Amino acid sequence: MARKLFGTDGVRGVAGEFLTAELALALGASATRRTQAARPQVLIIRDTRESGEMLQAAVAAGVSAAGGDALLGGVLPTPSAPLLIGRYGFDLAVVLSASHNAYADNGIKFFSADGYKLSDDTEQDIERELEHLEADPTAASGASTRIGRIRDLRGAPEDYLRELHTRFSELDLGGVDVLLDCANGATYHVAPEIFRRLGASVSVVADAPDGRNINAGSGSTHIDLLADRVVQGGHAVGFAFDGDGDRVLAVDRRGEIVDGDELLALATLHLRERGRLTGDGVAVTVMTNYGFHAAMERAGVNVAIANVGDRYVLAELRDRGWTLGGEQSGHIIEMGFNRTGDGIASALLTLEALAGRDLSERDAMAKLPQRLVNVSVGDRDALARAPAVETAVRAAEQSLAGRGRVLVRPSGTEPLVRVMVEAPTEEEAEDVCGRLVALVQQELG
Repeated sequence: MARKLFGTDGVRGVAGEFLTAELALALGASATRRTQAARPQVLIIRDTRESGEMLQAAVAAGVSAAGGDALLGGVLPTPSAPLLIGRYGFDLAVVLSASHNAYADNGIKFFSADGYKLSDDTEQDIERELEHLEADPTAASGASTRIGRIRDLRGAPEDYLRELHTRFSELDLGGVDVLLDCANGATYHVAPEIFRRLGASVSVVADAPDGRNINAGSGSTHIDLLADRVVQGGHAVGFAFDGDGDRVLAVDRRGEIVDGDELLALATLHLRERGRLTGDGVAVTVMTNYGFHAAMERAGVNVAIANVGDRYVLAELRDRGWTLGGEQSGHIIEMGFNRTGDGIASALLTLEALAGRDLSERDAMAKLPQRLVNVSVGDRDALARAPAVETAVRAAEQSLAGRGRVLVRPSGTEPLVRVMVEAPTEEEAEDVCGRLVALVQQELG
């Protein structure tokens, strides 16, 4: 197994091909052994993919073979895992989901006893053990002669709902007409339920999972569906979750899409006003809109910039002791509530921040027009050796200084160079981006 298994968010691939039952069993056993608990208690939850039951059985077998007890929580959003760890004191949680990917993919990600995802070092240890076991199947480190149990964790959805209700107990949504797009994923039951409990009038789309329709033309990666439905139905606001429920995007009553940058700006100013923005700072990524930075500068809020990926945002928050961070894609982390992105909590936080105002009246930031193009290249690493591109980027940055920004970076996983330009007008963003794209194609294509 001389291959890298863990990516930026666990192990992910086509179920039954890359992500086999054998691999899932081995991962479950290895991660369980690393808990160091005498009898590890391991939570397993999943989204609605048809491969979820197979992988759940395999992971549970691995947990049991390693001497741990596997507690099956059923279909639940990823962010419920850290909250259930805190409630029950589990030694490990396993989430089976490929987030916003199509149904054929699935993934395995782990949360340790402190509620955070496994460290890079622990993931590397697991990879090394599995590679060693492939060469010598009898060499399992810390192998147990005791067999653990596998049983259902009854009431897990209610426990998650209780955590949400406790956090937002003062939020009264009476009279608020909400449309939710659950992506036929893990939020399909719990999201409508918590909104109803808080008093909202709730309508739902994409809440009938069949194992194969998760994220299919719905959810936060296909938000046009929600935008159309909000306008047609005359709803006040709409929220679209992704398949595992750790991100959310919104739509106002006019059908305008509100991305993670705007949601985060609303949350930042709200928590600061409430005295709950630790360090008066917020963590974002390099993709965050320039308008967000301008708004935070006016408000006197510190901004830390991380690489793309919620794990990097989380690392900034932990290093600085801050409370809030997020991504343009809709991952928003409020450390005062959870230790990972929580789409449902973020939607409720948005309504809490609005304090009865309409989302169409939001004024936390003014977004700059953005143009983003992914350019196919032969070697993405060659960008670092392209002086003509570097010179052109520097010139574009100087022309937009104080008015916008330029970002040209290689993809972390694909043979692409991402060219992003933000400018005061659509025309200027399009013009600058077009010239840089042409140069990247010429130099690296």
